[in-house]
Amino acid sequence: MSSALTDLCRHPIVQAPMAGGASCPQLTAAVSEAGGLGFLAAGYKTADGMYQEIKQVRGLTGRPFGVNLFMPQPHYADPATVDVYRHQLAGEARWYDTPLGDPEAGRDDGYEAKLAILRDDPVPVVSFTFGCPTQDTVTALKRAGTFTVITVTTPDEAQAAHNAGADAICVQGVEAGGHQGSHRDDPGTDGSGIGLLALITLIRESVQLPMIAAGGIMRGSQIAAVLTAGADAAQLGTAFLVCPESGANALHKQAMTNPLFTRTELTRAFSGRPARGLVNRFMREHGPYAPAAYPEVHHLTSGLRKAAAKAGDAQGMALWAGQGHRLARELPAGRLVEVLAAEMHAASAALALRDAS
Repeated sequence: MSSALTDLCRHPIVQAPMAGGASCPQLTAAVSEAGGLGFLAAGYKTADGMYQEIKQVRGLTGRPFGVNLFMPQPHYADPATVDVYRHQLAGEARWYDTPLGDPEAGRDDGYEAKLAILRDDPVPVVSFTFGCPTQDTVTALKRAGTFTVITVTTPDEAQAAHNAGADAICVQGVEAGGHQGSHRDDPGTDGSGIGLLALITLIRESVQLPMIAAGGIMRGSQIAAVLTAGADAAQLGTAFLVCPESGANALHKQAMTNPLFTRTELTRAFSGRPARGLVNRFMREHGPYAPAAYPEVHHLTSGLRKAAAKAGDAQGMALWAGQGHRLARELPAGRLVEVLAAEMHAASAALALRDAS
C-alpha cells in the first residue's frame, strides 16, 4: 500500500460505503477496529443525520474511518419520460397501497451542508461518488487534514480526479454492486462498463495515484490479485452487506445466497441511474422502460421500495449486489476482515512460491 493508505488501515481492505442503511456506524466501526477502513455512507441522509452517525462511530472506535458523499446532479432528465414512468408504476402503487414519491424532492443530497460539517469537524477520509468535486473543495478538505478519494469508472474520470487534487481514487469496475459511480450518466454508454482488472491497468498507465479497487471482490485471493495488478487496496461492499453489524434489511441479506436469485444486472428501474442488483420481478418488469433520470426515479420509487420491504416482498426491493454475491459469508465484520487478510496473505505467498520455483 501507499504510505498514506498504510497510515489509515493495517490491512488493504476497505468496506464500501453502501447508501440506504447497510453502512451503519456499527459496521463502519467494526471494520476499522479490525484493521480495515470502514466507511459511512452519507448519501440519502440529512447533514445532521450524517453528523450524528459520525459521532456514533467516534464513540465506537478510535481508528480512522471514512465518509462518502454524493455529488449534486445536473438537471438533464426529460420530465415527460419521468411522467410516463410514473404512469407505468401506478400498478405498483396500488399493489403496495402507497403513493409514488415526488420526483422533484431534491437533487443535491444536502451536499454543501455536509461539506461544511466535514470542513469544520474533519474526519480522516472523505470520498466522492457520482462526480468530481472542485479543486477548491478538495484543497479545503486536505487543509483540514482529510484524505480525499474520488470514485472513477474510466481513465478520463481518473484524470479529472488527478486534476482536482485527489489523494487517491476508487477504481470501480462494472462488476460492482449498487450504483455505478460514473461522473456523467450517459445512457448512450449503457452496457459499456469496463471490468475491474482491465480498468486498473488502463488507469495505472495514465494516472499516478493510489488506487482502491472495487467490483465483485469477495475473497482474499481476489484482493491479492488486484494488488498484483497495481491497486493499493481493495474495496468490498457485498461481502460486508451480510455481516450481522450491517444495517441492510434482512431480506436483502438473505437474497445474496438465495438460489431464487441467480444473477445480477445493471438497471435504472429503481433510481434512474445504472446500478447492479439481483434480478427480481420489479427489475424485469420495469427495467426496460426506466428513463435516465436520477434522482427523479429514486424519489419516485422510494415509497414503493420501503413498502415492499415492510411487506416482506423481496421481489419489489432494490437488492443491490455485486457479481460475486453467491460467495457471501455471514461472518461478524471484524472476523471477515481477519479471514480476508489471511486469505490474501496465503494467496500472495503461493504466488511468490511459484515465482521462485
